[in-house]
Amino acid sequence: MLTQISVAVIAVAFAVLVFFLIKTLKSATVSLDKVTQTLQDVQKTIDELSYEVKQTIRNTNDITADVQHKMKQIDPVMVTVKNLGEALSEVTYAVKEVSAGIVGKFRQTKLENKQTKSISQTSSAAATPQERTVQSYDATYNESSKSSSSNAGKWLNYVDTAVGIWSKFRRQKAR
Repeated sequence: MLTQISVAVIAVAFAVLVFFLIKTLKSATVSLDKVTQTLQDVQKTIDELSYEVKQTIRNTNDITADVQHKMKQIDPVMVTVKNLGEALSEVTYAVKEVSAGIVGKFRQTKLENKQTKSISQTSSAAATPQERTVQSYDATYNESSKSSSSNAGKWLNYVDTAVGIWSKFRRQKAR
């Protein structure tokens, strides 16, 4: 009898085990069905996205080709602008040189006029002692101003020389 009870208990335990196992397998089947459906939805979404990504890449390639074409068309304009800038720079430089030369010549002429005026004043003979006194005073005190104007003439020559050297340097640098 003990064997029969043991077999009965084993049979009941096996039946309970099979019952819970069937319940677990049904839950697993439902979960797997949901996973399968989710994977199908994901696959569908990926297919849609891949189509959109391909379209985006095609549009990007078209835009890139268009931009490259337009850049090639703009290149001559940029070269022209660069050349124009260089030409304007040279014109500005030439105008500076001309204006410096004109100012130098103007100062030189002004200096020469002053010198000829002072020479003509000193060469005229003074008739009265008072005029001779004024002339000697001018000769004495204007001698220092003549030397300073002579120094100014030297400085102008130095500036002209420096401008000439600078222009030669710029021309060589531009080449």
